[in-house]
Amino acid sequence: MTGYLSDMFYDWNSFNQSTGKTNSQILIHDESLRDGLQSPSVVDPSVEDKFRILHLLDKVGVQRAVLGFPASSTRAYQHALCLLEGIKRERLGICPALSARTVVGDIEPILEISDRVGIPCHVMTFIGSSHIRAVVEKWDRHWLVERTREAVSFAVRAGHSVTFITEDTTRSHPDVLLDLFKAALDSGAGAIALCDTAGHATPEGVGNLIEFTRRAIAQQGVGAKIEWHGHNDRGLALANAIAAINAGADCIHATVLGIGERTGNTPLDQLLIHLKLQNSWPRDLTDLAELCQNVSDALQLPIPCNYPGLGKDAFRTTTGVHAAAILKALAHPQGGQDLADLIYSSVPASMLGRQQEIGINHMSGKANVYYWFQRQGISPKSETVEAILQFAKSQKAVLPAEILRNIALQKGEPSSILGDCEQNRSTIPLGR
Repeated sequence: MTGYLSDMFYDWNSFNQSTGKTNSQILIHDESLRDGLQSPSVVDPSVEDKFRILHLLDKVGVQRAVLGFPASSTRAYQHALCLLEGIKRERLGICPALSARTVVGDIEPILEISDRVGIPCHVMTFIGSSHIRAVVEKWDRHWLVERTREAVSFAVRAGHSVTFITEDTTRSHPDVLLDLFKAALDSGAGAIALCDTAGHATPEGVGNLIEFTRRAIAQQGVGAKIEWHGHNDRGLALANAIAAINAGADCIHATVLGIGERTGNTPLDQLLIHLKLQNSWPRDLTDLAELCQNVSDALQLPIPCNYPGLGKDAFRTTTGVHAAAILKALAHPQGGQDLADLIYSSVPASMLGRQQEIGINHMSGKANVYYWFQRQGISPKSETVEAILQFAKSQKAVLPAEILRNIALQKGEPSSILGDCEQNRSTIPLGR
């Protein structure tokens, strides 16, 4: 935000900020096409839809994305192969990654796909680290450590970069984590990913864990990165991701629309909006809505109407006081669309290629009605405005444009100008 608008309000978010990684150093890793597809309410998209999603992720600046878990099925293998071929063919800037359990047999298909296409793939290898998991699976610590050494070194010897992921890290004992971190780092892993598999963490816990991991890496004398992978069971996924960034994490894992098992993962789109508002994301986000809509369509998962930034109601109001303030902002000598974007929203609609919208319902006032007529290019009679408001107060929902048109015609407003009535839209876009 620049110019006079930066002086329009006091920003408490910029006060006493935590010291962490500088903005440009944060890497965003997308898990939509692997972890996201674990949601039982989505469908597995076609490979064409998956590539379109990858292309849009690349457009909004996401630096790395997982293409799947090729050892899990023939379909997953073929999709990963096709997606990697597409990345090479279209010369996308996004770094391809593939998932595997910390097992040599899971990593072999990744190396095979990479060799067939002729470009490297980042290997994301995961293993359970919590005691509760070990008890259920009948694992012991020695077995976990040896399996880690074998699998990570296998991928590294083949020339691939590796992120080692401890599952359920946020409920794992420090001694176990130290042993696993040491085994992975000794074997050549370039990053340690801390996974809040059960959505257990709080922001304070995230900071504690990242500080612990930073010390563990320093003890090994290596320059490994720290990655954060969060889930939303407590409704804290986005807050935890922000805490991870402030604590110094190098990379955040996320999924478009927060898709994922149970209550989902860190929502990538909301994270990017936050980073953009903090001047921490250099890329334009006007393609973000298209990305999210593509994911919604491909996975057959509707976007909730009140979803931040992207739901149909995110920038829509019917409340009279709010509508009046938006109109005053538009008419302000130092105002216009930028001021209207901020008067009742912390997220500028224009940042996402959208507009503020005003509808008319039982909560509306005269400003709502007058603006609708302004969009038609006429100044309405006061009796027309009163008639529309009176009718709106008796209804339960936003009035469709066709009803507004009919009332206006009954009151003698010009039929030629009211012909299409904004193509029967029930809300009125401001600005462009």
